[in-house]
Amino acid sequence: MKYVPISNFQPDLNQIYTFEAPSSKSILNRALLLAAFSKGDVLVACNTFGEDSVTLLRCLSSLGIVYEKHAEGIFVHGCGGIVPNQNAQINVGSAGTCARFLPAILTVTGGDYSFDASEQMKQRPMDYLPSLEKAGAKIEYGEQINRFPFRLRSDGFRQHEISVSTDTSTQYASALLLAGAISKTAFSVKLTGARTQGGYIKMTLSLLNAFGAEWRREHDTIKVFPAKTTPTRYEVEADVSAACYFYALALLFGIKVLVRRIKKNSLQSDAQFFDLLNDRGVRFTETDEGLLADGSGITAYGGFRENLRDFSDQALTVAALAPFASSSTRLTGINHIRSQECDRIAAIEKNLNAIGVPCRAGKDFVEIEPAVPKSGAIDTFDDHRVAMAFTLTALRSGNLEIDNPECCKKSFGSFFEEIEKFSRNNNTRR
Repeated sequence: MKYVPISNFQPDLNQIYTFEAPSSKSILNRALLLAAFSKGDVLVACNTFGEDSVTLLRCLSSLGIVYEKHAEGIFVHGCGGIVPNQNAQINVGSAGTCARFLPAILTVTGGDYSFDASEQMKQRPMDYLPSLEKAGAKIEYGEQINRFPFRLRSDGFRQHEISVSTDTSTQYASALLLAGAISKTAFSVKLTGARTQGGYIKMTLSLLNAFGAEWRREHDTIKVFPAKTTPTRYEVEADVSAACYFYALALLFGIKVLVRRIKKNSLQSDAQFFDLLNDRGVRFTETDEGLLADGSGITAYGGFRENLRDFSDQALTVAALAPFASSSTRLTGINHIRSQECDRIAAIEKNLNAIGVPCRAGKDFVEIEPAVPKSGAIDTFDDHRVAMAFTLTALRSGNLEIDNPECCKKSFGSFFEEIEKFSRNNNTRR
């Protein structure tokens, strides 16, 4: 299956285009885990969500944790840190948060767990598993060391301090911080690497506060104390990462775009993408309905010279905009995106060169020259962010197809429905 945009699409510059984004996967999955292992019942209030959160809920069910769908979200019955099924088989699918967070949490709670994953996830690194072994876990690998599948057995955490690198993924650090909130005793997480101040780490710490866990940071060491209280309700933000594709349209077409339930002051580090748009003339205004981006009057924009280390999910988005800029683009700080759902640097380089846009990539950078894209198909590599980002290029050029658009179900199942409403001029407010 392919997505084929309208070839002669021209938006109405006098209209405000309005979009719906799903709940933030990053916040929702952290909140669900903290709720699941809390000492009370929590309503996790949220909008629609993608397959990664569905996968997490399925994993929680495998552990015997009970939840119900609710009109406002998901009502979770906390297990108080005592896993009902301590001999579970858990399949994390392709969900990175499940894959990284659950092993650390279950090392703390104890039990005997068999982990499996999709073929895609089996190729992604699990570099912190040796740290869990030092902390008391016994891990038997089924295929490759530090990869899924594996069996994890634990009688609980045996260290007062554990070190973890942030270079490959800050999810390892977040996993240990979440585990600290669930643990019976306090322990410290020593962060190493280039992203010790990363936005997703700050997000995790914010959620720890919301779920009653205290923490103390000294330089790059964070000591986490077990949660003492449980909220009865936690409100999940809309997904800024998903909204960025829509806000990019404001720059790309010089139009006004509103995404419901998005706030400029967000927990999510991808909100830094708004600054890139603002630097090129897009103006943002908070409204009761959501955040409005006004790109009216923009007829051209310069290239991007950006370090995206702390909001690297938008590297693909910026790369998709780069062909239409008036000058070259150079993106740095993105080496770690080679180890995500696909090698995203390689995906940028291959797709742009295939459609006649000069692109050169190195270990930690991408350089792109402006060019008119020639007709062709975008290879998504079964990666939702590749599909969503290059849809921008397809809409502007009108001569590209997106292969395998269904991969967007991972985080945003209705993405192409939103795009279709936009491109057919049905999604308007005056």
